[in-house]
Amino acid sequence: MDDATQMKLEAATFRRLMQHLLHDRKDVQNIDMMNLAGFCRNCLSRWYQEAAAEEGITLGKSEAREIVYGMPYDDWRAQNQTEATPEQIRAFDTAFAENVGKPE
Repeated sequence: MDDATQMKLEAATFRRLMQHLLHDRKDVQNIDMMNLAGFCRNCLSRWYQEAAAEEGITLGKSEAREIVYGMPYDDWRAQNQTEATPEQIRAFDTAFAENVGKPE
C-alpha cells in the first residue's frame, strides 16, 4: 500500500471513530474511556492539537476540543456528561497518571 492510500484510510478511520464517539455513543463517558482504554475525547483533541503543531499550525486547546467534540466543550459537557462517582474519580486519577502524566 502506498503512503497516500494509507493516509486516506487512516483519515477515514479517524472520521469513523469520531462519528462513533460523538454521535453513536454519546452515552460513553470520557472518564470511563480513560479508565478502561487510557484515552478519551479530550486526549483525541490534544493529539489533534499536537499534530497541528507538528505541521506548524497554531491551534488552541479550546479550538481543538471544538473540532473533536463538534461543538464548544462546555456545551458537550452540559448535554452529555454525567457526574462521576468517587470510584470513577479514583480510577481516573490512576489512569491519567499512567497514560498522560501528572495533571497540570
